[in-house]
Amino acid sequence: MQKIRLLHCIETISSGGVERIRLTFAKSLDFNKYELKIICTKAVGPIKDQLERLGVEIIEVGPFKGPFEWGKYKKVLDVIRKYQPHIIHGAVFEGMSMATVGGLFGKVPIVILEETSFPSTRSKKALFLQRVYSIFADKVIGIAPSVVLFLKEKVKISSSKVVLINNGVDIPETCSDQEIFHIRKSLRIEKDDLVIGSVGRVHDSVKRFSDILQAIKLLDNPKLKFLLVGQGPDFDELKKFSNQLGIQDQFIPVGFQEKPDSYYQIMDVFCLPSAHEGFGLVAAEGMLQRLPVIATKVGGLQDIVIDGETGFLVPPFSPDQIAKKLKILIEDPELRKLMGEKAYERAMANYTADRYCQEVENLYLQLLKEKGLIS
Repeated sequence: MQKIRLLHCIETISSGGVERIRLTFAKSLDFNKYELKIICTKAVGPIKDQLERLGVEIIEVGPFKGPFEWGKYKKVLDVIRKYQPHIIHGAVFEGMSMATVGGLFGKVPIVILEETSFPSTRSKKALFLQRVYSIFADKVIGIAPSVVLFLKEKVKISSSKVVLINNGVDIPETCSDQEIFHIRKSLRIEKDDLVIGSVGRVHDSVKRFSDILQAIKLLDNPKLKFLLVGQGPDFDELKKFSNQLGIQDQFIPVGFQEKPDSYYQIMDVFCLPSAHEGFGLVAAEGMLQRLPVIATKVGGLQDIVIDGETGFLVPPFSPDQIAKKLKILIEDPELRKLMGEKAYERAMANYTADRYCQEVENLYLQLLKEKGLIS
């Protein structure tokens, strides 16, 4: 039997959640059965390198200046005509645009779109385009229940086309006590320090790591440390902000880490105060590390975290509420442990990479059978 040819379309490949999921999916594929190529606007960094080491070809078409930049679609169509994919799968708005136009004019048998965000600020024009795109799609994946609701109620996509596939993350590797000891020592984290952690691209208008800094300032506890794993355009500004608050000795930014598991294992509480979030992969990662999670009640985060059970949900843009919930967890180690265990159980049941990849493959096989492409 010939290989099933898959073509994924996304925006930038750098260090974000969408491309991390593509990498996770690629790792799960049986390349004796499947072939995978990825079209993107731009590709840089370690995720690109890992995908290419797996044998995934990455084709860059350049950034979009608008949804009707036909020169970009011509490049996509050139790839489709040479590759002749059985399935085209687009994620992120640019990816959905490329998959829809490419799938329609390239006569790709199966078109799948995936909404990877909770786009509360998306314009009416973009929502209209997404509704039009869905007409030509076989299925539209929502990566969290709140995203599925958004697709049905806000974008007005037919319920018969929308399918829920919760995002998933890899089960973490356990690091040795010696490794953890050396990292803590190198970061000057004392035995009696309590570490609030977060992971993500440092784009503060989205991730709001500055709200954690403000919460720590409000708590006025020098034994409280904020460990931030991630890089991004606001990295230096965030360090300056910690200086302005006078808590620079409590802020520990370590930049991007290709393998962040050991850093999660230093944390006592995980916090993700995003302004908006489609899913929040790192919250699920924190839960798999048995950490209670304080997160904002936005997008997929409100589906992942059960308020009062696996952590706490707070309104966005509310450092005072983050401080209030942190104080509860700081003062009650038994509650931290209990919430962490319940978080782990929930993540193992709902948010593992194996489950996500299997559900996506099951959808592929279902549609391939319905189209008569496999028996």
